[in-house]
Amino acid sequence: MQVQELGPGTACYLVSEANGTRSREVVTIAQGQNLLPGAVLGKVTTSGEYTAVSPDNDNGSQTAIAVLFAAVDSTAAAHATVITARDAEVAAHALAWPAGTTEPQKTAALAQLAAVGIVAR
Repeated sequence: MQVQELGPGTACYLVSEANGTRSREVVTIAQGQNLLPGAVLGKVTTSGEYTAVSPDNDNGSQTAIAVLFAAVDSTAAAHATVITARDAEVAAHALAWPAGTTEPQKTAALAQLAAVGIVAR
């Protein structure tokens, strides 16, 4: 028998959100990424595309402003997807961070998310 491992599911990080789809937006994920649900996102200022938060950059992606709703593979091309953009509670332990993200960077990013109404519990 073959065992199949499943990754994190859609919205696995979500504790609660506003009624309807008020917490969500459809955005474009920049090309070259393969992201899991719960990935903390920043927005590249020049392109308006979203990418995994990158605290060491200075192109806008250093600021956490959203969380990815479902897995996205944009390795070949930019991809439209749904994000949690506001008015939500998320499970801090279920958020996905880029490799090498330090605890102080995570703490700063969680404060940035709280500033846009995404509160980690």
